[in-house]
Amino acid sequence: MPDETPQINPWLVALAVVLPTFMEVLDTSIASVALPHIAGSLSASTDEATWVLTSYLVANAVVLPASGWFSLRMGRKRFLLICIVIFTLASFACGAALSLGMILLARAVQGAGGGALQPLSQAILLESFPPQKRGLAMAMFGLGVVVAPIIGPTLGGWLTDQYSWRWAFYINVPIGVLAIFLISRFVEDPPYIKNARVGRIDAIGLGLLALWLGALQVILDKGQESDWFGAVWIRWAAGVLLVALAAFLYRQLTIRNPIVNLRIFSNRNFAVGCLLIGLFGAVIYGVITLLPLFYQTLMGYTAGLSGIAVSPRGVGAVIMMPIIGFLTSRIDNRLFIAAGFGIFGITSLLFANLTLEMSQWSMTMPIIVSGAASGMVFVPLSTTTMGTLSNEQMGNASGLYNLLRNIGGSIGISMVDTLITRRSQVHRSEMAGHLSPGNPVFDALYNRLEMLTASRGVGTPQGTAYALLQQILNQQSATWSYVDVFRYLAVACFLCVPIVFLLKKVVGRKGAAAAAH
Repeated sequence: MPDETPQINPWLVALAVVLPTFMEVLDTSIASVALPHIAGSLSASTDEATWVLTSYLVANAVVLPASGWFSLRMGRKRFLLICIVIFTLASFACGAALSLGMILLARAVQGAGGGALQPLSQAILLESFPPQKRGLAMAMFGLGVVVAPIIGPTLGGWLTDQYSWRWAFYINVPIGVLAIFLISRFVEDPPYIKNARVGRIDAIGLGLLALWLGALQVILDKGQESDWFGAVWIRWAAGVLLVALAAFLYRQLTIRNPIVNLRIFSNRNFAVGCLLIGLFGAVIYGVITLLPLFYQTLMGYTAGLSGIAVSPRGVGAVIMMPIIGFLTSRIDNRLFIAAGFGIFGITSLLFANLTLEMSQWSMTMPIIVSGAASGMVFVPLSTTTMGTLSNEQMGNASGLYNLLRNIGGSIGISMVDTLITRRSQVHRSEMAGHLSPGNPVFDALYNRLEMLTASRGVGTPQGTAYALLQQILNQQSATWSYVDVFRYLAVACFLCVPIVFLLKKVVGRKGAAAAAH
């Protein structure tokens, strides 16, 4: 059956659906900056405050893959509007929370409301444009998904510093109201949605989905803090994860009306595309996490300044995405994807040149180029992954695709956190072996520090000199750990390049669905 496209100008539809996506993705990063302030305001520890992020991510992840079923059951437009209303009201409740329990509950509800916003928006966009223009549509969608996490920390830091952490949530209210108006005005359900007949919800499948995704997110969030599988509770959580995942997969593949149709992975482009977006999510979220962390922990920057330092990445993405969107129907998308991974790997190697003496803007050009590279991957990968699917498959497919990107991001952040800690310990041990009396380099440095502290009359010269040596050792070992991790991320990017060519070439034909050959 030929693809159905709406009669309304598709660019108005694009504007309507990108807005809630931008709002939802922005919120995942904007709250992280405000965590210390939330903890202090609500009389909670920093560890307890991290559940503000975890509760959101777990609820968000559960709804993501199930969004296709809910949109068929309730109607996609109605379901999207309900989700935006829930997200907006929960955002206000987060800002008005008076205790940790209140904000955790509100964040869980907010995550449930936000989980469907990305896949529904992506499915609507892909269906609203003819195949040869889907690259441009995904470029607009990509601006929300890629730029939002970049400006989130900057905006969150500014709001928190200038007003209150509560405004990091209140800012969603006017955006949500505008999104509701635009979607009510411009978005319509296609005939196959209006005429869809679906069975009762697979409650057992939804429960298993919530169980294994919740266990996975908690393990990733708390693993490094609890020494991973050295902790008994982590081993139990991993057991729950494996059992629930196996039961979920079996049930979804054997029942007549599954809540998530996993058979779509038999489509080669979709399966390979999901693998690549998971790997890309791990790499880009790893880089996005590393640089601000380096600026704050080792360079002494505030959250706001570190956000400003990495914000040029958005410039690269904004410049590149429209260009790539225009060219996707003219050039083999696999070339763009492979080049994007390669360039992102090169920029990761450039990030590995960081030092404690560099200025705030020393990495500006690599940061801009990395933003452009992310656009070269995100836009053509989305269109190629979905290019061989029918419109009826889009809702289910976009839910799974976005879920795997988010899971990849969570794994990437967790791995980066672990590697920084472990590699810092390794480098500290290696360098400490050279810091012993009798070593000419050590003796010269120690004597210089002792003379400096003696001239300033700070404490006892010997003790202060050793304390400064300890500080230098910690800083240098941590710096080298960042160098190592950036190099690991570069290798991961380069390994993705050959995987790209497992995708089939997708060509958009006017008036017909995208075909693969």
